Amino acid sequence: MIALARDDGTRLGRWWFTVDRWMLAALFALAGIGMLMTLAASPAVAERIGLDMYAFVRRQMAFLPLALALLLAVSLLGPRGVRRVAVVGFLGALALTVAAALIGPEIKGARRWIALPGLSLQPSEFLKPCFAVVAGWLFAEGMRGTRFPGAAIACLLLGLVLAALKMQPDIGMAAVVLAVFLAQWFVAGLRTIWVALLGGVVAGIATLAYMLFPHVQSRVLRFLDPAAGDNYQVERALEAFANGGLAGRGPGEGRVKSVLPDAHADFVFAVAGEEFGLFACLLIVALFAVVVLRGLFRLMGETDPFVVIAGTGLVAQFGLQAFVNMASTVHLIPTKGMTLPLISYGGSSVFAVALGMGMLLALTRRRTRGEVA
Repeated sequence: MIALARDDGTRLGRWWFTVDRWMLAALFALAGIGMLMTLAASPAVAERIGLDMYAFVRRQMAFLPLALALLLAVSLLGPRGVRRVAVVGFLGALALTVAAALIGPEIKGARRWIALPGLSLQPSEFLKPCFAVVAGWLFAEGMRGTRFPGAAIACLLLGLVLAALKMQPDIGMAAVVLAVFLAQWFVAGLRTIWVALLGGVVAGIATLAYMLFPHVQSRVLRFLDPAAGDNYQVERALEAFANGGLAGRGPGEGRVKSVLPDAHADFVFAVAGEEFGLFACLLIVALFAVVVLRGLFRLMGETDPFVVIAGTGLVAQFGLQAFVNMASTVHLIPTKGMTLPLISYGGSSVFAVALGMGMLLALTRRRTRGEVA
């Protein structure tokens, strides 16, 4: 076993005593729960669509260690390295997101994936964390008093990202990207009057999306009036929570995974509620809260504007994605096909979350003055 001392001058030694180990432990715990939930939920789904019973399990067992290795590798970087990775990732993900909208296969009325041997890649998942860091960099450069139009360029890039997501279409992800961007802009010093005006613009965009996109209108109507349409998945999810009670029906004893099409992905939280109960669900919520609160706590002690703004975007994105998934599962908001970070099945999702959290861990490490650049 390798022992690390506080005076260890190696890169690994410096990383271990500067990284937020509470956040790291919470992320690994979520990944462990995710593997458990894949074992619990995916065999029934695989059999129902004609695949081998453990097809999704084997894929996730291959994806997860690689994703965690990516998380650790990225967390070793300094802020400059994070910026470089984000810029390259943003350009590549934006190009592939447009390509997916143009030539990708149509699945459930949307073109969001690029087919690769053995898996399907959803480039927009990687676009989210990379854009958050790039936007943070541009806002920070604009704050340095060099007359660099950072906010203007960031808004231009936001327009490109939203246009690419609208092409697919993926209105839910566009809403998340926009919300995270506005949070970063607020942290960067946006005046309150502009916050109010932009709030009005967002409300207008939401109204326009409701009027122009039938699937958005359908989800909102079904949320407001369950009798207005098919609420099959939400109804089965709520039944699962009721059946699970406080301690759950036991591992493998759940029934909702046999009838929910996305039990291993978008509705994995319902499977956790039925098989492991309320206490397990509260543990999952607590682990997400640890990551978000530890991230914000670390950022409060930072003085580098880039680290603060980019880190805020990554924290907000992680927390908002988890909230949207869990809240839609328990019918607190209209349903949105969004994965639960590190817990839902999916290669693109788990790798994109690992990239984003690796960058957050890298940005929130305690650094000496010479390491800040």
